[in-house]
Amino acid sequence: MTAPTSLVQERRLVTPIPGPKSVEALKRRAAATSAGLGIAIPVVIERAHDAILQDIDGNCIIDLGSGIGVTNVGNTNSRVVARVIEQVQALTHTCFTVAPYMGYIEVCEALNEITPGDHPKKSLLVNSGAEAVENAIKIARHYTKRPAVVVFEHAYHGRTNLTMALTAKNLPYKEGFGPFANEVYRMPLPYSYRWSGSLDTITQDSLDEITSKIEKEIGAHNVAAILIEPILGEGGFIVPPKGFMPGLADYAKENGIVFIADEVQSGFARTGDLFAVNEEGVVPDLMTLAKGIAGGLPLAAVTGRAEIMDSVHAGGLGGTYGGNPVACAAALGAIESIEQDRLVERAAHIGQILNESLNALAATYPVIGEVRGRGAMQAVELVYPGTKEPNVEAVNAVVKYCQSQGVLILTAGTYNNVIRFLPPLVITDALLLDALGVLELAFASLDS
Repeated sequence: MTAPTSLVQERRLVTPIPGPKSVEALKRRAAATSAGLGIAIPVVIERAHDAILQDIDGNCIIDLGSGIGVTNVGNTNSRVVARVIEQVQALTHTCFTVAPYMGYIEVCEALNEITPGDHPKKSLLVNSGAEAVENAIKIARHYTKRPAVVVFEHAYHGRTNLTMALTAKNLPYKEGFGPFANEVYRMPLPYSYRWSGSLDTITQDSLDEITSKIEKEIGAHNVAAILIEPILGEGGFIVPPKGFMPGLADYAKENGIVFIADEVQSGFARTGDLFAVNEEGVVPDLMTLAKGIAGGLPLAAVTGRAEIMDSVHAGGLGGTYGGNPVACAAALGAIESIEQDRLVERAAHIGQILNESLNALAATYPVIGEVRGRGAMQAVELVYPGTKEPNVEAVNAVVKYCQSQGVLILTAGTYNNVIRFLPPLVITDALLLDALGVLELAFASLDS
């Protein structure tokens, strides 16, 4: 089956970036849309397929961002497109809590099956990652009858009032938007690259510090939930040290605390596992899921232990558009593609190429302080050589160079000094290597 918007998977520039049509369209954007909306690359896209974005000037750009980890199965994936077309011709909306439909049920059945753990599970569908996180906190508080939520440094969980409170970084996410929701307590995160203690004991030292702070400053008996990203996304693709996630989950279980894994960015085959928690066999009580769940359509979920999910009274959960039929159809197509096209294995393969290439660059260019991540979720942290001082200037120069050559890359990090790589899992080796070749020229240009 061929997607109707199929594009040749090759980089091609026919104008400078941005081209004249994009320049004019961006003037209309500035006049029509809020100045509070950012922009990563100054082009306007009209078509996309797999790992290629085509702008209105005809430039074909390699996508190493996947719409921030959304189009894991590729843009305009054929299974997603086919299911969406069929669904939009049959049913577009009833509201699931008014008149149910099979797509919602089928997506929940699939999520209950593929998420970690063999215990009974149930799911709730919503529209966005932030909404999933809000609902997970609501459910945990209702189940435990406790108020407090523990989160971590460098975390990102969304832009709503509650999720801004859960998110660590001020600019651009929180500045001027307070006051925020209360009963949120932030704990230190073991960030290996910037850890001041011994790396040999980082896991136990950090767990000891966190559990001590919880006991002294909150009281474990007051904590409804511990919420953490298995690999921190906007914080800079920070990977907690081995043993940390299992240790945290064990502490939560011992104290009757709901352990929530935020897999919004790391889920759906992104890390070379179906979910990032699988790396160490962690089984969360609840998981928040979004982004890669539906191939580009707005859908998110909370999936978890049936007794926790069922603790809320009837009518306590829901939303007009949550689990929209068309988005559910897309999710079924995306999940099928992950399974049928073996995208878990593909992500691991992409990760090997990324890791080898990025480490080779790090060996040549001392501006790269660290390479980190798993699977097709990897990053480089840029510093001033000989120090660990964040080098934002170098990040901006590398991004601008890559964009000028038709390669879209994204930034991240608490200190704004991380370049992250989130290619679609269907990207060809040739296209990925082409993009990495441009990246190497970008680093070389820093010395010129």
